[in-house]
Amino acid sequence: MSNRGKRGRLRGIGAGIGLACAGFLAWTCVAAPLASSQDVKTAAAPVANPFDQPLAILYESRNAYAGVRDYTCTVLKRETIPGNPDDNIIQLKFREQPFSVYSRWIAPAKFRGQEVAYMHGRNRNKLRVHAKGFLKGIAGFVSVDVDDPRVRECSRHNIYEAGIGYLIERTIQHWEGEKKSGNAKVRVEEYEYNKRRCYRVETTQIERRTDSYCYRSVLYVDQESKLPIRNENYSWPRAGGPADGDLIEMFAFIDLRVNVGFTDRDFDK
Repeated sequence: MSNRGKRGRLRGIGAGIGLACAGFLAWTCVAAPLASSQDVKTAAAPVANPFDQPLAILYESRNAYAGVRDYTCTVLKRETIPGNPDDNIIQLKFREQPFSVYSRWIAPAKFRGQEVAYMHGRNRNKLRVHAKGFLKGIAGFVSVDVDDPRVRECSRHNIYEAGIGYLIERTIQHWEGEKKSGNAKVRVEEYEYNKRRCYRVETTQIERRTDSYCYRSVLYVDQESKLPIRNENYSWPRAGGPADGDLIEMFAFIDLRVNVGFTDRDFDK
């Protein structure tokens, strides 16, 4: 098979690989106000850090997710990358143990019916891909390495970065780090998304750093389930562009159902 043919078969397969991990490198916070010497002597309690509330929300998310064995949902995805710039709608199945992911595309039309499956410990830990637009006369699933560079042409994220649990843990890790460094502003509001009451947590970097994933991030956490259901990340503002930055990526989890009871048959393709 020619390289061009392989590229055609793999085009778009990375679209669902990083389904829930966008933005985990961008979560930041602002430092607590410095107390005067007099305040230090008389204060009964330490001054609250602006990131205490967002972290408390995600600690609740961590506790809620501890009871999740698997889940299914519809994923809405947009990444501003040449290989897959369109809005994607994907049916997702996810299982924690063993780590397993199954995605089937609903939109855009050029990817409709495409499937990507992964189950850790099977198929030499490779992706199983059934991509629309395969060479004529060839059908079914083929094996693809998780780090194949052609996957990155269609997504910023690999399969190991997928999942709500990963999003929660990496966000906590970076928020805790930024709580100490104080390199961002943070705002928490109540918000309604997809008819769900949420906490909307927006963080904006103060100074640009080489290790910063993006300039501004917005995370929506469902107040009932305690789980994040939407994530947006924006680039640093450019001359002539939006003041709040251009959208880098967006992932949303619609109609989330947990502990469905998936088995190996749902992922072993």
